[in-house]
Amino acid sequence: MIDTSKPHPARMYDWYLGGKDNYPVDEEMGRQMLALDPRVPVMARVNRAFMHRSTRWLAEQGVRQFLDIGTGIPTEPNLHQIAQGVAPETRVVYCDNDPIVLAHAAALLRGTPEGATEYLQADVRDPAAIVAGAREILDLERPVALSLVALLHFVPDEDGAHELVGRLLAEVPSGSYLTMTHATADFTPEESAAATAKLKAAGVTLALRSREEFGRFFDGLDLVDPGVSVVHHWHPELGEPVPGQDDGVIPGYGAVGRKP
Repeated sequence: MIDTSKPHPARMYDWYLGGKDNYPVDEEMGRQMLALDPRVPVMARVNRAFMHRSTRWLAEQGVRQFLDIGTGIPTEPNLHQIAQGVAPETRVVYCDNDPIVLAHAAALLRGTPEGATEYLQADVRDPAAIVAGAREILDLERPVALSLVALLHFVPDEDGAHELVGRLLAEVPSGSYLTMTHATADFTPEESAAATAKLKAAGVTLALRSREEFGRFFDGLDLVDPGVSVVHHWHPELGEPVPGQDDGVIPGYGAVGRKP
């Protein structure tokens, strides 16, 4: 059942990216966010570009299995297209909790014949269900890249965000990776507070975290250089710059860490 009575982050993200798979309630909240900071669509594209660069980097390191949690509505190129473009035998499992994403899963499922591309409807707050579904497609005895791009800032500490990531990492072997981006209020405290309040009033939780709090997701992992960085500063040489990304600060962090 698709709830169109309140905005949904995946559909708002789709609207920011210029997509058509959203509803008036998503556009209305999106416009309110733009009124607070007109660079929100640039932030969405910067996160998307990070996913492209980090996936390409991981595939070039030999990673052949990806579990992408909080997939969102398909926007080409998708993660499997990047990874399978490097290595056609790559296996990818997408996971999201929004039924509208499931409705568009057919667009996600066109991967290479050598690899696998599957979709799982589950919530990051239920890591056991995610792992059980992923195990049907992925070999969890071999390294897996866990991708949580622009997701965990919708999961508050009361829901155990750091513990959820820890439980997912516990299910994958040495040599696996965690790749993440996360919004922060470190650079724009007033705008961030206003955005958090507006979203809360609409039923959407926004849990902005500091650089230190974001870094805690990578406790016990070996951070890939340059470590925790502003999203578009992570290996910019691996992709094209997003127009507008240098017009003021982009309030978010990105990082990739390897499980030793």
